[in-house]
Amino acid sequence: MPVEADPDTSCVEHTVLSASALQQFLHERFPLSKTMGVEVVAATTEGVTLSAPLGPNVNHRETVFGGSASAVAILSAWALLYLRLKDAHQHWGIVIQRNTMNYERPITDRFTASSVVPDPTSWSRFLGSLSRNHRARVHIGSILHCNGEQVGALEAAFVALCPEGAFASLSPETA
Repeated sequence: MPVEADPDTSCVEHTVLSASALQQFLHERFPLSKTMGVEVVAATTEGVTLSAPLGPNVNHRETVFGGSASAVAILSAWALLYLRLKDAHQHWGIVIQRNTMNYERPITDRFTASSVVPDPTSWSRFLGSLSRNHRARVHIGSILHCNGEQVGALEAAFVALCPEGAFASLSPETA
């Protein structure tokens, strides 16, 4: 299905979600995000920042469990890609292909994960590949902060493909 699909196909969306709508969407579609206390702090097509408290993410050392930190970072990057695709009037299924997480210091309190858009050249290549191949890969990073200090960083590769079957349910009806 080409990127320029007609408005009746499942690959076309025309709105970008507000921070509160994105938070509701994430909590409904990724129930673990609600359990982890994930909140959307900022959500634009230029960047997404999520936050999560220590409490539901604590480990045996009274710091954030590494899996929780990784999950919030991945979710921030995924949400940015989701919003960028919606802004481009497209809706594609998004999956993570691989990631690397660097933990720079223990996370001892509420923390944030902030993702920013990839460079314009890689974004253009990504959209071109979607148009030609009906799937594409893009790299997005997310930086973790706690109490004003960088505490970790994620580098991830995501793949977008036209939602047929299982991916069709990822589009919120009212978004």
